[in-house]
Amino acid sequence: MPAVPSTGSSAGERYSDNKLKHDIRMSNMNAAKQLADAIRTSLGPRGMDKMLVSANNDVTITNDGATILNKMEVSHPAAKMLVELAKSQDIAAGDGTTSVTVICGSLLNKCISLLARGVHPTVISDAMGKACDKACEILEDMSIPLDINDRDALINAATTSLGSKVVAQYSNILAPIAVDSVLKIMDPERPEMVDLKDIKILRKSGGTIDDTEMVPGLVLDSRSSKAAGGPTKVADAKIALIQFCISPPKTDMENNVIVSDYQQMDRILKEERNYIIGLIKKIKASGCNVLLIQKSILRDAVTDLSLHYLAKAKIMVVRDVERDDVEFIAKTLRLQPVAHVDQLTPDKLGHAEVAKEVQCGADKMVKITGIVNMGNTVSVLCRGSNKLVIEEADRSLHDALCIVKRTLESEKVVAGGGAVEAALSVYLETLATTLGSREQLAIAEFAEALLVIPKVLSVNAAKDSTELVAKLRAYHHAAQTKPDKAHLAGYGLDLVKGELKNNLAEGVLEPSLSKVKSIQFATEAAITILRIDDLIKLHPEEQQQ
Repeated sequence: MPAVPSTGSSAGERYSDNKLKHDIRMSNMNAAKQLADAIRTSLGPRGMDKMLVSANNDVTITNDGATILNKMEVSHPAAKMLVELAKSQDIAAGDGTTSVTVICGSLLNKCISLLARGVHPTVISDAMGKACDKACEILEDMSIPLDINDRDALINAATTSLGSKVVAQYSNILAPIAVDSVLKIMDPERPEMVDLKDIKILRKSGGTIDDTEMVPGLVLDSRSSKAAGGPTKVADAKIALIQFCISPPKTDMENNVIVSDYQQMDRILKEERNYIIGLIKKIKASGCNVLLIQKSILRDAVTDLSLHYLAKAKIMVVRDVERDDVEFIAKTLRLQPVAHVDQLTPDKLGHAEVAKEVQCGADKMVKITGIVNMGNTVSVLCRGSNKLVIEEADRSLHDALCIVKRTLESEKVVAGGGAVEAALSVYLETLATTLGSREQLAIAEFAEALLVIPKVLSVNAAKDSTELVAKLRAYHHAAQTKPDKAHLAGYGLDLVKGELKNNLAEGVLEPSLSKVKSIQFATEAAITILRIDDLIKLHPEEQQQ
């Protein structure tokens, strides 16, 4: 009777784990794979949405992979790696978070079948690393150069990103807004240095997404203070942003002022009034007629008395400006925030044609237009019928902005609709047949794993995935082997008609950077999970140290 081979690395021996290591590896892979399978139905323009309910019954409706994974309660340590994977993709590319998770799940599925066939994890990880590097090289060669001034191509890239969102039917409105916003803040000499913090998205309920607009000026999510009869509209506005309080000074903590008679009380009130009048006279002397006051933590930024005297001085007051908005406002209006009244001089003011309070749905806000020498910033007013719609529109618009930014950075695009994955799969399969080692198996499985994207896209669109993917592979094989069929390289899925079309010509474009990052991140995560063969729990005392 032949001896059963033990775990080792003798020549000609089939690799096999011991039971414990095998169980741990399978547990990690299956946990990550199940998480990927949970969100694969959200992939693509015909993907389903998820309803996320928090412990206090806050509801979020989205099909954005990063949002779903970020809000999902995940306990398994290996599954948490996929959450971090989606976050990495979101930071690096801004979109493609569902794709990267689905590709990683598919790679792990192929790893399980390779392990069952006796291929060593090290061979699998090395081969997948090589396949990933080769895929990124091919992607660079497939990429189409893009002119950064080609607004239509940028709008097509943004529309492709928005096509898979809940608000896809409004992509004809949101895509031009995203492109125009990025182009406005972009420095033509340094298109790769776009800072999306210079684009402020203000969310207001009431109306529909059709009412979303790019505001030619500045919008503040605050009302003007008109309790004392102050102005709500000022022409030829001279705007000051102050970080000090127009209210009587208070004593230090845990100190008290004891008032024993009415004369002392009258004296205190008189001193307070004189102090406030002194501040307002200095503000008026600077020429300021619109006052933006930063929200104060320690004491009231303004009092009823100070509002009364500001109204008398015909100064429009907007209070409770958030600390996070100070830098954006200063950059937009070309003014300097002032921390003390003595530093408030005419050169610290911003100038605009009109500052007025406007109605927006059930709420009011302050709009400043006709800004003189306006900074390179953009304000976008995002509208929607309810909180859920507005939040999803905001997330979708942010993804579109990121895609436009990455497209300008890389200045290269590729065809969408599964075209890239099908082309890479065909190329890597051909490459695998030239290898005479076990790496051939792993690279062939890697090539097949990439086909998960066109398969899931067609399944989610209720189309015949087997037939469509077979046709797509045939098209790309012909494009790579026959010079007269090179035009087929841009063909991808048309998920509306259930057929193939030239996505490059149809304008279904994606930044090549997003595709490169998704393949790199998915491969790295799959290899990391594959190489774990043990789980060690730390001693509580060591964990604290």
